[in-house]
Amino acid sequence: MLKLHVTNETSRLRAVVLGRAKSNGPAPTLEEAYDPKSKLHIKAGTYPKVEDMVEEMSAVASVFEKYDVKVYRPTVITDYNQIFSRDIAFVIDDKMVKANILPDRAKEIEAIEHVWSQVPKENRITLPEDAHVEGGDVMLYDDYIFIGTYRGEDYPNYITARTNMKAVKALTELFPNKTVKSFNLRKSNTIPQDNALHLDCCFQPVGKGKAIIHKNGFLEAEEYEWLVNFFGKDNIFEITKDEMFHMYSNIFSISEDVVISEKNFTRLNTWLRAQGITVEEVPYAEIAKQEGLLRCSTMPLIRD
Repeated sequence: MLKLHVTNETSRLRAVVLGRAKSNGPAPTLEEAYDPKSKLHIKAGTYPKVEDMVEEMSAVASVFEKYDVKVYRPTVITDYNQIFSRDIAFVIDDKMVKANILPDRAKEIEAIEHVWSQVPKENRITLPEDAHVEGGDVMLYDDYIFIGTYRGEDYPNYITARTNMKAVKALTELFPNKTVKSFNLRKSNTIPQDNALHLDCCFQPVGKGKAIIHKNGFLEAEEYEWLVNFFGKDNIFEITKDEMFHMYSNIFSISEDVVISEKNFTRLNTWLRAQGITVEEVPYAEIAKQEGLLRCSTMPLIRD
């Protein structure tokens, strides 16, 4: 049995699910794309090639090996996008919560049955069907759970709105010992620079008490201000609209002192090193074209 344990984003990682790009299938049509960034690359003819994405994910697997992290991979489903394992389930404390994701992606959860079945039954959580949530919107910070959501009445019109208030309520009830704080995120089906697909597309804690953030990802200024005050202005790395588009806030922590980051994130990586953090740089620019990066393609199972 798996003894799950995750309480924050930065404690030393011991076990993780890393997505797969092996049989990603042909590039989707515009109608099939779920997010504006993928659409942009489909139109431009620059949608990522499977072999490039496989290579990028192998680079991440090598870093995990270097740090002695146990890696689980989804079983391969032919011609199916299985890169973003963060979306399909997530661990809070010792519980694994199955995410209610877009219906087109339901098969992805079957591909980690070998992980799910190792979790004690009482620790496997399935939310009510109308409670929509994806793991990219769920961010742990010890006694807090930060959740990205979209509170607009027009929620059903946004394929980019992935977590609703019903899920926020369900998670609040499931974890009464935690303070759950939700954040209303900016959504756009058409303009990738204006779309915070998940909370980790515009915010992430890193190191010891520090955070990466993009102001425009938040619809309500006071919710953004709350985070800045919570971490303290001096501990915040503000990213630009363009940096959010390139997914600067979607790096991944192996510990408080080690992160995996995209090799082109020069400004961020320089700042991280100035904080005393070791930056393991990997190429991930092809996967980023699908509006997801390192945090999106990893699902931690055990952190110290």
